Amino acid sequence: MGTEFTISTLWAALLGYGLGSIPFGLILAKLAGKGDIRQIGSGNIGATNVLRTGSKGLAAAVLLLDLAKGFLPVFLAWRLFDQPEAMPQAAWGPVPAAALSAVVGHCFPVWLGFKGGKGVATNAGVSLGIAWPIGLAYALVWLGVLAVSRISSLAGMCAVVAAALAAALLGYPAFVPVLALIALLVIWLHRANLKRLAAGTEPRVGSKG
Repeated sequence: MGTEFTISTLWAALLGYGLGSIPFGLILAKLAGKGDIRQIGSGNIGATNVLRTGSKGLAAAVLLLDLAKGFLPVFLAWRLFDQPEAMPQAAWGPVPAAALSAVVGHCFPVWLGFKGGKGVATNAGVSLGIAWPIGLAYALVWLGVLAVSRISSLAGMCAVVAAALAAALLGYPAFVPVLALIALLVIWLHRANLKRLAAGTEPRVGSKG
């Protein structure tokens, strides 16, 4: 089982990275005539920065596609690879490998010199793919904090932490390690946002700054 399990995990990681690394924000912005999204606002390729182009529809499309590229590799890993939920190695088996690699692919896409997004929307899809209760917790915290604060970065960081906590509290302990690791990565990528939050200068949703 060991060799087959390792090969399955590697294939799942490649699947996750390949799908996660598709830069939908950059592609859609260029197709819509908005130019290189990396030269606008924060320079990020995610939906929040796409919103700064003034196109809510384009930002919504990027959000959904970034979510989908997190969900799809996890969904496929559940179905293509032998992954009994009770297996001790499940914590670092095919499904967690697909989950982590999808977020890593979005944040560090080889096609863009390893400079991508910050993983919030992609991790929403990952969380939903792992288990719908985790995805629901993620969405509720993300949308709730966003509605109250109108600060996208704060909502995203709260949501990634909520996913790991939800896995622990709702009966999915095998996925706590990978979701916690993703949360640490996402928060680390938001370190500049954390400084602005502390200084009270973090832009709110709808801001062009």
